[in-house]
Amino acid sequence: MARKNTINPFAPYAWLAEAGWVFAMHSAQLWADPAKAGTRLISLGAEKQRAFAEGAMKAGAAAMRGASPETVAKLAMAPARRRVRANARKIQTG
Repeated sequence: MARKNTINPFAPYAWLAEAGWVFAMHSAQLWADPAKAGTRLISLGAEKQRAFAEGAMKAGAAAMRGASPETVAKLAMAPARRRVRANARKIQTG
């Protein structure tokens, strides 16, 4: 009997947990070095704006092409997921 291609129902929650961990680590870094907090907060905010804009443009283009809602949502979230994963790797390596 062939296995069905199932999607992990916990994947979105795993991403949220990873994002929460990254947020907590950034918060700890800001608390540990408050002199650099202002510039760091600006760069973190700009990073989120870039990811949001990139996701919005890709999702909008896909929606105009008639893509499925699932595809549009995945394209909208992809840049944010990449940034969270990159930030997690950067924090873990120091």
